[in-house]
Amino acid sequence: MRIEDTDQKRYVKGALESLLKVLEWAGITWDEGPIKQSERLEIYKKYASELVKKGHAYYCFCEPERLEEMRKEQQAMKKPPIYDRYCLRNLTEEEINKNLKNNCSYTIRLKIPENETVEFEDIIRGKMKFNTDLIDDQVLLKSDGFPTYHLAVVVDDHEMGITYVIRGEEWLPSTPKHILLYKYFGWKAPEFVHLPLLLNPDRSKLSKRQGDVAVEDYIKKGYLKEAIINFVALLGWNPGKGETQEIFTLEELIEKFDLSHVHKGGAVFDIKKLDWMNSEWIKKISIDELYDRSFSFWKEKNFYNNSSEEKKSEEYLKKVLAVERNRLSKLSEVGESNKFFFGDIEYEKKLLSWKNASGEDTKKSLEKSLDVLTNISDVNWTLENIEKMLLEAAEDKRGELLWPLRTALTGEQKSPSPFEVAWVLGKKETIKRINKAIKMM
Repeated sequence: MRIEDTDQKRYVKGALESLLKVLEWAGITWDEGPIKQSERLEIYKKYASELVKKGHAYYCFCEPERLEEMRKEQQAMKKPPIYDRYCLRNLTEEEINKNLKNNCSYTIRLKIPENETVEFEDIIRGKMKFNTDLIDDQVLLKSDGFPTYHLAVVVDDHEMGITYVIRGEEWLPSTPKHILLYKYFGWKAPEFVHLPLLLNPDRSKLSKRQGDVAVEDYIKKGYLKEAIINFVALLGWNPGKGETQEIFTLEELIEKFDLSHVHKGGAVFDIKKLDWMNSEWIKKISIDELYDRSFSFWKEKNFYNNSSEEKKSEEYLKKVLAVERNRLSKLSEVGESNKFFFGDIEYEKKLLSWKNASGEDTKKSLEKSLDVLTNISDVNWTLENIEKMLLEAAEDKRGELLWPLRTALTGEQKSPSPFEVAWVLGKKETIKRINKAIKMM
């Protein structure tokens, strides 16, 4: 676990702690580290100086104002913004030593060879070739003593024994610089793998301007770690061999993942697919685990906080979750469409009637349900018994019996079945709500 924190302008307080917390939440652990690059400055300085001594890098004393003016001129002439090597061409060794002695501000730049071709094999994209005349003399060590990504990543990958560098395709143009650094240090380069970008549905690069990009945002909305890992793994990759499996555990992904099946094209981040995958994982985990993971979301709901202590109990919430789990796409939705489980309900009388049934017929239907449910003992108040007894009583007229009952229990046009609702509410509350409906009729 290496933290690449050398760009101090982009430092965000608390970011490191959040990163480690998210990885721990996801169950992704590390064997070494975390190592912070900002604590290894002397090491990078040593290697940068070594390159200067070998003639593969040089000191640059150009001030920011000169560099900015140079870039503007290049842009006006529609040329690529590449350093003009002023310090390499114009400064004598005596002048360089004098500047260093006088503590003049400087950077160390990589000396890119002229008119050469840098080649490397990318596992996804095959053989890649870059002409060095189009590559800038990259700053390796900044004036504040911090290395740039390019120097630090090569040094650290070598020292940590990294065998595969897997990163986004936007780093492809930088790879020739890294290949040259490995060559100049006399080190063996790792394998390079440049993954496709993640895209918005409109095929633009995924960015926070169009939605959430931080894992924390998805955690707060109630996405499961299993679903997020599963979803991200399938962005730009599939198991191949004609397999249609989409739901993978982390263990299955470890077993089946193969870089040869990573796509070259960008992968669209489809939130609807993530919602579906999350709903599938919600169905897979146990009720006990679902309760543990969803409890923090219950505490955010006013209807839950204002309900009786009985309805805040673990036993009651697990019953609600057992009914809801097949309809949830994320944990933040718990209880939202079934608030009737937590407080008194209000509805119009006409909603109780099945199709064109008269008030008298609706009343008789409710009384029939009341009689059936009253005769089920507290001990036998199970979902299976409730459903069996009511369906037997309904015979071939299910709608006439079950519609008024479901409305009496929920006050809603759409809801879980009356069997499920009665089971969750319990016998006492169920009888109370049916009696209220009978009085309305």
